[in-house]
Amino acid sequence: MSTNTTTHLAPSSPIQFRPLSTTTILIILSTYLLLVHFLRFSRRDSMIRKFGYTKRESFKDMTNTDAQKIITHLGELEFPTFYKMSLQFALFKTYGIPTISKLLVDTKQFSSKETASKRYADTGILIGEFCSHPPLHPRVLKSISRMNYLHSGYQKAGKISNDDLLYTLSVFITEPINWINKYEWRELNDMEICAISTFWKGIGDAMEISYHVLPNFNRWRDGIEFYEDIKHWAQEYEEKYMVPNPYNKKTADELVPLLLFLVPKWALSFANDAVGVLMGPRLRNAMIYPEPSPLHQFLTLLLLQTRQFILRYLSPPRPEFMRVREISPSDDIGINERFHSSNYLVHPYYQNPGWWNRWGPMAILTRILGGYVPDGREEWKARGYRFEEVGPRGKECKGLEEMRGWEETLGRERRGGCLFAFGGVR
Repeated sequence: MSTNTTTHLAPSSPIQFRPLSTTTILIILSTYLLLVHFLRFSRRDSMIRKFGYTKRESFKDMTNTDAQKIITHLGELEFPTFYKMSLQFALFKTYGIPTISKLLVDTKQFSSKETASKRYADTGILIGEFCSHPPLHPRVLKSISRMNYLHSGYQKAGKISNDDLLYTLSVFITEPINWINKYEWRELNDMEICAISTFWKGIGDAMEISYHVLPNFNRWRDGIEFYEDIKHWAQEYEEKYMVPNPYNKKTADELVPLLLFLVPKWALSFANDAVGVLMGPRLRNAMIYPEPSPLHQFLTLLLLQTRQFILRYLSPPRPEFMRVREISPSDDIGINERFHSSNYLVHPYYQNPGWWNRWGPMAILTRILGGYVPDGREEWKARGYRFEEVGPRGKECKGLEEMRGWEETLGRERRGGCLFAFGGVR
């Protein structure tokens, strides 16, 4: 007699995940924090090894070409937010000098949002072009030549002095150093400070700015000494000439709303005070700008310190594929010698009206906040820019002969090598 045996299978129990122990969580967290620290500081140290400027004595041999590569790394990968913001505020700071702000008001460059926005775009393009490519690149020579032409008429008329130009040059050296050291996740090292100073010394040379008023004129051994000298001179210059004036106030009243154009109305009070905090007491006084409330001062500094902490301890360094570029790469030949910018303040001048720029995530956010996105309208120069077209509308396509003369001179005299080999004479 056969016996049938029925086997009853027990229902399978669901997979159970045990919560991580406190020790495991601490190990994972510690490993992540150590990894962030390693990645951030190893990239800093690798730049020093790459360029070989390891000791102060080596700084005197820093080339203009190396300086440009170093500041490009700082602006596009290491500190893109505050490097860019510091250059914006450097230009803004010059408007606290009445001789400079008066010229801007008299030439009606801040007469409307459109003209102020166009001037910002033009200035950003010229600076971006000569910062983003090697010193002797054709686009660098063209951008400096265009800048020199635009300045030349005012210089000949006595409306722009050498001191005005020297002070403007000084803030493009001192402000990035100050802002990064105050607000970024780490301070600049000496090689980076030397690179910023050396690079802008090269731009000053190309503009034929005279340095004879600097205390240690013609005795600089390297970019560090030039930085210290021009910083000291600029501080004294500000004490004398950065004073309250209606022209200063006019430029601030026109430009600050552009800087805050996309800020929602409910946040405008705080944003205006935050700008005042970043200005500092002397510039606020010169521009007759309202004193920020104590609460807004506290919140502004708290936000800056929170960002600093997150980047320093919790965020890995920006990867290469997220490099921040506002100017097309050096190997871009453009379309009919026209180039597009990739950044704008309010009005999208020189922007490519492609699908991504109109409907990408940032474009959608800009639309939601009430801003403008690129389109094909001629007034926004959607075809891009040629160098001879950059500048006030009355000077578009003018000065071609003068630009060619400057390009020839710069091609002969501008150096990619060391700028301090002969004491940095100018």
